[in-house]
Amino acid sequence: MVYSDVGKILIKNLYKLKGYKVMELMNKLPNKWWTKSSINMLLKKTLAQSTDSQVAAADPTKCCTKENVDLVNHLVLSQEDMLRHIERSVKSHMRQAFG
Repeated sequence: MVYSDVGKILIKNLYKLKGYKVMELMNKLPNKWWTKSSINMLLKKTLAQSTDSQVAAADPTKCCTKENVDLVNHLVLSQEDMLRHIERSVKSHMRQAFG
């Protein structure tokens, strides 16, 4: 099965950080149509590469520091706030247009 880059990152992070097993991934994300064997193969391939240690050794700015984690959390929350604002403005425009 072909995974997008986002799908690969999602599977790897949910497995590593949240401790999700393969069946939990399939149950939590049923609209992705991932198979058990393809997720197992992807996890085996990505975890065997140990990219985290290679990236941290090659470029210290890409390693998982508290500042980087806080920055990512801030960016994610700001994106969620922006989406809520857009939803509110669309709803208000719809109310004005259709009464």
